[in-house]
Amino acid sequence: MDTELRDRVVLVTGASSGIGAATARAFGREGARVAITYRSSRDKAEKVAAEVEAAGGQAYVVRLDLEDLPSVARAVEAVAGHWGDVEVLVANAVRWGGDAPPEPGVRFEDVPLKEWEAMINANLVGAAASVSAVLPGMRAKGWGRIVLISSGVAEEGLPGPGPYGTAKSGLYGLARSLAWNGGRDGILVNVVAPRLHPDREPPARPGVRRRGADRRDAHPQALRRRRRGQDRGVPGLGRQRQSDGRADQGRLLRRARSAPRRLARGRGGQASEWAMRSATASASIWCPVSWQRFSW
Repeated sequence: MDTELRDRVVLVTGASSGIGAATARAFGREGARVAITYRSSRDKAEKVAAEVEAAGGQAYVVRLDLEDLPSVARAVEAVAGHWGDVEVLVANAVRWGGDAPPEPGVRFEDVPLKEWEAMINANLVGAAASVSAVLPGMRAKGWGRIVLISSGVAEEGLPGPGPYGTAKSGLYGLARSLAWNGGRDGILVNVVAPRLHPDREPPARPGVRRRGADRRDAHPQALRRRRRGQDRGVPGLGRQRQSDGRADQGRLLRRARSAPRRLARGRGGQASEWAMRSATASASIWCPVSWQRFSW
């Protein structure tokens, strides 16, 4: 299948490891020119760049730090100077607040408001800054693809603090607004939400206060029950919508296909065409923690 990605300029943020690295390698296999960003691990980014080139793509390594917003614009400018305007953005970079994912055992009220501010500024405002930096070039070309990497935590939640899940939830609102705003210019937007694996827990962080270890240990079992439809919710919530990744993906894709027809019904001409494009662009895709190919 021709994905039309050969020689496209792709920027994958946070691509020195994990999902970002796998995404960069996947674009490399499609023959794309892949810009790989890192915050502190340039050696890891260079290794991923070599793998991208071995897979058949071109690679370029550049530093980007979500907590240093000017660095976002500098990274995009560097890529544009090297290859031209960014045509595909995968906003994958994330601020954990430490060297590991959020610690579920921390009580909500024990999280300093400064941590809320830092987490949301990096993971939500940082993503918005990345999008803002690439949009002018995409609009000028009349073509662009933006993928925002959210998290299953945005819907399933996590025992303990909420800054990370709250920031990732905000990407859905960003995508919906951007789809309407950019759809008329040929820019399509998707949200990909990798889900927590029920058999894996993030390592505990030294020095972090933990409460309710028994609740933390029960979290994988709770995830399994909810995904099988055996749990009506979690304590403290009156109602909780259940979710299965594959079912969600099918439902959302069906909605994406039917939404343009619903919006375009009774309309004509340019307004109808814009409605179709922007509605299609607002589809969200849920997937497990692995890269999935989907239509561009």
